[in-house]
Amino acid sequence: MPWFVKIEEGIVDKPLFDQYVPAHKAFVRGLIAKGHQAKSGYWGCYGGGMLLFQAASMDEAAAIVAQDPLVQNGCVHYKLYEWRVAVE
Repeated sequence: MPWFVKIEEGIVDKPLFDQYVPAHKAFVRGLIAKGHQAKSGYWGCYGGGMLLFQAASMDEAAAIVAQDPLVQNGCVHYKLYEWRVAVE
C-alpha cells in the first residue's frame, strides 16, 4: 500500500489548537487499528507537524485527512503528498 504524508502548519493560537490534540491522537490511533501504519508528530520548534500513513490511493488519503479533527476544526493548513520510498 502506498505511503502518504500530510505536512501541516498550525494557524490558530496554541490554547485552541491544544483543545483538539486529544481527538487528533484518538483519530491516529484509529488509523493504526485499521492498518494504515500511521505516525503523527510535531516539529521541535512547534508551529507544525506531520502525519505519515498508508492508504490505497490519493483519493483515500485525502478522505482520511479530511476526517482529522485538526483539519475539521480549522487548526492547520496542510499539503498532502504521496511519499515514494526509495530505500528501506
